[in-house]
This record gives sequence, structure tokens and C-alpha cells, in this order.
Amino acid sequence: TTGHLIYKSGGVDERTKEKNETESAEIGKASFKFAWFCDRLKAERERGITIECSTKELQTQKYHYSIIDAPGHRDLIKNMITGTSAADVALLIVASSPAEFEAGMDKYGQTREHALLAYTLGVKQMIVGVNKMDDKSVAYSQERFLEVKAEVSQKVLKKVGYDPAKVNFIPISGWAGDNMTEPSSNTSWYQGPTLLQALDEIQPPKRTEDKPLRLPLQNVYKIGGVGTVAVGRVETGVLKPGTVVTFAPAGITTDVKSIEMHHASMSQAGPGDIVGFNVSNVGIRDVHRGFVCSDAKNDPARETANFTANVIVLNHPGQFSAGYTPVIDCHTAHVACKFEDILNKVERRTGKVLEDAPRFVRTGDSCVCVLAPQKPLCVEAFHEYASLGRFVVRDLRQTVAVGVIRSVERKDGAGGKISKAAQKKK
Repeated sequence: TTGHLIYKSGGVDERTKEKNETESAEIGKASFKFAWFCDRLKAERERGITIECSTKELQTQKYHYSIIDAPGHRDLIKNMITGTSAADVALLIVASSPAEFEAGMDKYGQTREHALLAYTLGVKQMIVGVNKMDDKSVAYSQERFLEVKAEVSQKVLKKVGYDPAKVNFIPISGWAGDNMTEPSSNTSWYQGPTLLQALDEIQPPKRTEDKPLRLPLQNVYKIGGVGTVAVGRVETGVLKPGTVVTFAPAGITTDVKSIEMHHASMSQAGPGDIVGFNVSNVGIRDVHRGFVCSDAKNDPARETANFTANVIVLNHPGQFSAGYTPVIDCHTAHVACKFEDILNKVERRTGKVLEDAPRFVRTGDSCVCVLAPQKPLCVEAFHEYASLGRFVVRDLRQTVAVGVIRSVERKDGAGGKISKAAQKKK
């Protein structure tokens, strides 16, 4: 769907299109030709699934989009979280064909989990693409479309926190291109917007440039002739060439040589921009995904010793108590954290304390806990830096809880490596 949308909007040249068609047909994957615009890895192309998150650009008359194609496969949720944490709007693709739809909607299905993760990670605007309308079992049926819409609205969106009345449901075909950029004659019964029109109806969220810089890293690359390039989305503040930055939790300090977005150089990057920036004298072993870049001279980010959070247990098969050590996904970081202390159980809506120092918590409980990272991690309090203060708790290959960070105890930072260029600027 992503590839076809970019293609229909003129974001792919004819040569690339022909090359993808030929190569996908050669390995018997002709039906994946549009997906290949976004799937670059050899394993992705051969298996026909998205593994990493890839970013492409799309220009309309109203907005300049960065499209993050995030994996939908269950085993790749941590990669999907990295992509989702950088989004302003989520396009949830739901298959309309009966077998695939039911699989996505069951207790361990991906439709439910992806909607929950998007909401928890702060993506408050959602569009649902009801895909594969061209499938023989669906045959562009209005009745089937309305069935899917009703079930996703009531069983997924409403339960997670979205208002279904504010969500556009669009009957599409990622393969045939129906309702991508222009209304389809196959769905003459549908009078709503096309996918592109629905995207252009989205309201950009309020940006916070006046806060200090926070930029969680999505990836770090070594590029010949250039050096180390870090990639991530500016959450707050502004990044400019020449800025002396610190990477937490390692405490590495260096300066920014240049900034690019979609291969065009920038004089500065602000909140919402997904950029690549070249840093001096720092190797790819020094910094990696999950690190947070900040201004070394303005409230620099530091390593977290522990943090206190409001946690809602959504789906744990049993119960857990202090000592429980699942994996936490916060912004782009993926680190095991230990529940050191469960301070109290609280009423979910009002925050009123129901029980002090409970021995355990289970599904449905809301509690205040102290968590300690088991490996270096940098997080922030939600009220200071919202996108670095929301997290997902994962265990047993599923989301078991979600949380919001109330306060953070930082480690005393003696600081790590400082590049020569950064030392001169100090």
C-alpha cells in the first residue's frame, strides 16, 4: 500500500518501477512489486515482509510527508515501535479478506496490538485502510467493508482510546490502487475521501521548539567519505550545524557537522523533522538506536538511574510483583527494566490510591511503580518531554502493560568521550 501510494503520487521514477517489476517477477514475487519501493533489504524482498522501518517522502499540494513503512509482522514489533514512535498520524492497514481479517482481530492479532501501540506512543490521529477489496472473497462488497468498519471501530479503536467517529475508513487495494489518489469506480457506493485526501485532512500537531533539544536515534550509519551519520526525529527544540551535542546514556559529546532530510541539506531541523546528521569523531560502535541526542549546553539528557511511572496492566496471563523484569520500549529504546517497587494500586480514572504496597498486580490493575533499567537507558518525565515519557511493557511476545513516567532519577554523569571539535567549542 505504501509503495503504491508513493508511486501513484509520482514519488518513484519509471526506471525504478521497471527494475522492481522485473526483479520481483524473477524470484516469483511479482505481487510485491510496489512493496519493493520501501523494502530494500534482501531478506525483506525474498520473504515479502517489511523488517526494518524505511522512510520515504511524499509531496502533496498541502503537506510534505515523511512516510515510515513499519513492519506488521508479530516477530518484528520492536522495529514497528521504533517507526511508530516517530509518527504524527497512523495509517492502519486492515485486510478485508475473511481469514486475514480474523487473524488480525483475534486475542494475539496484530490489528489490535498495532492500534494500542500507536495510541500509547502518542499517535492520536488515525486513518484505517480496509485493504484487499479486490480479493475474490470480497469483490469490492460494501457489506463486507461495513462489517470490517464496525468490528474495528468497536473492538479495537474504541477500546484503545480512539474516537471511531473521527477516524476515516477507506476501502482500498494496495495492489490495484483503488481509492489511493482518486475515487474508484469499483466502489461507487463509497462517497468518502481517497487515502491521499484523508492524509491531507490531518491536523499537524503542536510543535515545541522552545524546549531544549531531544532527538531519539532510530539508526546510525557509517557512510564512506562522510563518516558517522545518525538518524532520528527531532521531538523538541532545534538542531543546527555547529551545535555541540551529547548522546545519552553514554554521555558522548561531539559537534554536528551537517544535517540532511531526504538528501537535501538543512540549515536547521525542528520538531517533527526526521533527519540524518553527520557528527565528528564518533564511531558507529559509540552511539546506536535508542540513544538520545541533546544540546550539551542546554539541559542535556543523561542516563536514567530509575524512574517512577503510572502503569496500566493490559494483558498479563497471570500476575507480577516486585522483581519482574520485562522489556520496556520507550521512544526508540528497547531495554529490560526491573520493577523494583510497586508503591500502590490506584483507581485508573481518578488516580485515587486503592491499596498501598500491593504484593502483586494483574490484568486490569493500574499502579504506581519504580523501575530500574538493566542496561544504560535515557528516558524523561512525561510532563517535560512527552514522547520520551511514554512506554510499552512487552513480555511473552505481547504487550502486557503501558506506562507514563512521572519522575526520573538521573545518574550523576561524569560524562563520556568528548570529541576534539567539541572541546574547542566548550
